[in-house]
Amino acid sequence: MSVYVRKRRRPVSEINVVPYIDVMLVLLIIFMVTAPLITQGVNVDLPKAEAQPLDEDSKPPLVASVDAQGQYFLTVGDSQEEPLSGVDLATLVAAHLQKEPDTPVVVKGDGAVAYSEVVQLMVLLQRAGVPSVGLMTAPPEN
Repeated sequence: MSVYVRKRRRPVSEINVVPYIDVMLVLLIIFMVTAPLITQGVNVDLPKAEAQPLDEDSKPPLVASVDAQGQYFLTVGDSQEEPLSGVDLATLVAAHLQKEPDTPVVVKGDGAVAYSEVVQLMVLLQRAGVPSVGLMTAPPEN
């Protein structure tokens, strides 16, 4: 009778990281593909619930308005302009921002106008080179 002595193996205390690296690379590719899609759009500085008025010391803002009929207007300071086409509005805003690049631009939309009309106005302003847009609100009635 022969006695068979079995050698005891030491347990391997290593972690196989190859599957984790594969998952990491897949996630990296997914984030690289989706990141440019997330950053598209118009930059808008939305007002807070209790919005503060613009500083009186700052330059008068350019107010791009859209009325209930979808007509565009541009107000510089106190001067109210006639209805403008989208191209004319963008041209006037771009020309004004070339002269005074730090002028704030505010969008004033009628409450009855469709949201898509306000978005179209913001897209026109973005194409005209406006870096950020504020939304004009009326104070809440108590």
